Amino acid sequence: MSTTTPPLELHPDRLLPADPSRREISRRLYESVRDLPIISPHGHVPPSWISEDTPFRDPTSLLITPDHYINRMLHAHGVPLSDLGVGREPGDGFDDAAARSAFRALCTHWSAYRGTPVRYWLEEELAGIFGVTVRPSAETADAIYDQIAAKLAEPDFRPRALMDAFGIEVLATTDDPCDTLDEHATLAADTTFTSRVVPTFRPDKYLDPALPTWTADVDRLGEVSGIDTSTYSGYIAALEDRRRYFVSRGAVSADHGVIDAVTVILDEPEASRIFAAARAGAATEDETTALRRHMLTEMARMSCEDGLVMTIHPGVRRNHHTPTWQEYGPDVGCDIPIAVEYTDALRPLLNAYGTHPNFTLVLFTIDETVYSRELAPLAGFYPSVYVGVPWWFIDAPEAIRRFRSTVTETAGFSRTSGFIDDTRAFCSIPARHDMSRRLDAGYLSELVVEHRLPEDEAFEAIHDLVVTNPRRVFKLGGQS
Repeated sequence: MSTTTPPLELHPDRLLPADPSRREISRRLYESVRDLPIISPHGHVPPSWISEDTPFRDPTSLLITPDHYINRMLHAHGVPLSDLGVGREPGDGFDDAAARSAFRALCTHWSAYRGTPVRYWLEEELAGIFGVTVRPSAETADAIYDQIAAKLAEPDFRPRALMDAFGIEVLATTDDPCDTLDEHATLAADTTFTSRVVPTFRPDKYLDPALPTWTADVDRLGEVSGIDTSTYSGYIAALEDRRRYFVSRGAVSADHGVIDAVTVILDEPEASRIFAAARAGAATEDETTALRRHMLTEMARMSCEDGLVMTIHPGVRRNHHTPTWQEYGPDVGCDIPIAVEYTDALRPLLNAYGTHPNFTLVLFTIDETVYSRELAPLAGFYPSVYVGVPWWFIDAPEAIRRFRSTVTETAGFSRTSGFIDDTRAFCSIPARHDMSRRLDAGYLSELVVEHRLPEDEAFEAIHDLVVTNPRRVFKLGGQS
């Protein structure tokens, strides 16, 4: 590939502090954790990619189509989502020529990603994984595409080989309660596969009676569990049954993507009444909202019983652009954050279960204003509560630095979750975790140079952030 075009280079000190005294300490801290295994307890990589271990079809289907971070920016610059393979399958008008065209679109709009974490991750993927040495542009797009495509044809670039190369110890997927989890069973039974891929119970659509598919989804829940879900008691029993099934297949957590964090506790007669009304299509908006919020508290109760770590990801207006959602479905980049409140919202749930010895609750937010005001104080009191690291729109360098500074002062390091990559973009996983390690090294170096933390304790702290915290919070076991 020509070297006359601008090079693509990864600086060894990227993201480390510019101040020389801090940089030296940051280098030492980062080097101590650089090669530690990756623990990814929340993400969205399809388990079939790993269980089937089939070669990736082309660079676009691996790097662009599943990554809504990339797609939403290209869409903002006028590139139709259909041109990026979103909502399409091979043979449905998206062949090799279309895949190459989509890759050209990314490279042509390379400047649109300046200053974004997406640009940082992509550079790490292109240079660090595929050996690309020239900067993406309209002129270099085809050559880069061909270089990556050639790599993807090699055995070392199949999914399981990349899992090993990335050093992924644990990878959690996100799964529907009615899934068979056959892919997870296949991987668990394969003695040649040394990584751990665990399912995550994600019941959102079964808990919200306002959704148009709710009745059909609850019926399906009954079919899969073998429990009659026409009554509230049967509905609860079916959810408990499916959670136990997930636990038997290796699940360690249950994830909840909700519009708000408000919780209520209804008595059983009232919950049963609203459930029956919702089944009949006669429940009011206030009633369906009350049942949804009650069911979030019921999930906490179940976590106390079955031990699944409860994670809550609230504060996102899903499918903000209705026409895009109708044409392409969910999770394609048109979700927009909203403000969210936790202190009063979670009080019913935490009054009931916040000090239960078997309960663990990890709280995430996209609203940075609540880190120091609400989440850190909650985690600084309740033994069950941990603050989830920045995710989605704020899993970016400056936001992660702000997070460490605002949360640590109140909750310390031990009350945080460990890094969460939360991604569908498989090849970005090592880039995201490496970014977090560099940023944490930088933050800790500041504490050292200001004589607020001895350097030996900084080494202990960064090790805890990388491996001890996620293993402990998500009950994964293993050495810390």
